[in-house]
Amino acid sequence: MKKVFNKGLLMALMAILTLTAIVPQQAQAEESLHIMAEAAILVDAESGKILYEKNAGKPLGVASMTKMMTEYLLFEAIEDGRIKWEQEYQVTDYAYQISQDMRLSNVPFRQDGSYTIKELYEAMAIFSANAATIGIAETIAGTESEFVRLMNDKAEEMGLEETTFVNSTGLSNSSLMDMHPEGTKKTDENMMPARSVAKLTKILLNDYPEVLNTTKVPVMMFREGTADETRMQNWNSMLPGLIYEYEGMDGLKTGSTDFAGYSFAGTAKREDTRLIAVVMGAVDNEGAGSYKARFDATRALMDFGFGQFTTEEIIPAGYQFEGQETLPVENGVEEAVAVAVKEPVTMMIRTADKELYQPELLLDDSVVQNGKLEAAVEKDAVIGTVKIAKADGTEYGYLSGSAKDIEVATTESVERASWVSLSMRSVGGFLSSLWDDAGGFVKGLF
Repeated sequence: MKKVFNKGLLMALMAILTLTAIVPQQAQAEESLHIMAEAAILVDAESGKILYEKNAGKPLGVASMTKMMTEYLLFEAIEDGRIKWEQEYQVTDYAYQISQDMRLSNVPFRQDGSYTIKELYEAMAIFSANAATIGIAETIAGTESEFVRLMNDKAEEMGLEETTFVNSTGLSNSSLMDMHPEGTKKTDENMMPARSVAKLTKILLNDYPEVLNTTKVPVMMFREGTADETRMQNWNSMLPGLIYEYEGMDGLKTGSTDFAGYSFAGTAKREDTRLIAVVMGAVDNEGAGSYKARFDATRALMDFGFGQFTTEEIIPAGYQFEGQETLPVENGVEEAVAVAVKEPVTMMIRTADKELYQPELLLDDSVVQNGKLEAAVEKDAVIGTVKIAKADGTEYGYLSGSAKDIEVATTESVERASWVSLSMRSVGGFLSSLWDDAGGFVKGLF
């Protein structure tokens, strides 16, 4: 008896076997990370695509990573011309007293001293100096209390979910010598989930990439050559030349308090790829928080990202969807128009997973009605977008919720048919319907 070869069944079986092989490999790769932190996230800085996350939506103490929001508002104020780098800050009693607390990260202020905004910024970005941060907040908003309002307003504008700022520094309010901002309590803490920290990091890098010119500095002297000279070694020990150096590392902000534990929002660039890694509440093998643990966790995340992911072209420009190469055109000289993807679709993915990504055409209902376009149709008219779905469903998504829209458009124009042509079509259609009706009648007689 001859056996029938079912090609479709064989292909389906091969697809199932492929997925079965790949999914465990992916799971094993992520499990092998074993990130020793309460929360973590790894993100492609360009697209915002999440490559890995652990408890990334859980609000936690953010500590001095808070200062990234202070940096953002400072750059914004400089850009708007509200303050200038060379502007002098006159030390307030609040900032002075905080600067004298050697248990905190600080550069010491003189009670009657004045410092430029640039000096304060460098102390904040490199040395996480808390009194310097308060000085910036007071310069921008008059008081830290008003500055906190600006921080929370900006967080809402940026879409930073589950985020609450109660001071400009990230210190526990209990460390502010009963001078914490009005409207907040002594027991209050700045809170953010890792996903929101990563989003803030990405927005800061996108809008003010010059921040890296300072955050990448390993060591700088504050008030060099004066009696107040202070050596500021960057708390980011993964910078080149420091103890836990990592190739490509150039930012961004560490954080640690008793409440928050040890945290870090790090960014590194290799060739054309920049990654953002956030770890919060990092611990060592004994489960204790440690300075080194946050860098160990960051290294594991970065190695995972740089080692296993590449930016790949998923579909080329001009790609046409099988079975949807054209769209019908109503009242046009032509009955259909060709449609194709305008730009190539690239994504950061595991190279081995490329074949798992499938494109889907999403038509714009406001343009394509009842599956048709109305003539006249212009060339390059956008008729929809591309959705890229992964066959095994193992995607974390994007910081913004979705990928950048890739447009699908017409590849040619179709003019509207003349009224004569349209009239003839109507007459032809009418006569055709009569003929069909007559034929049916004749058939009914016999």
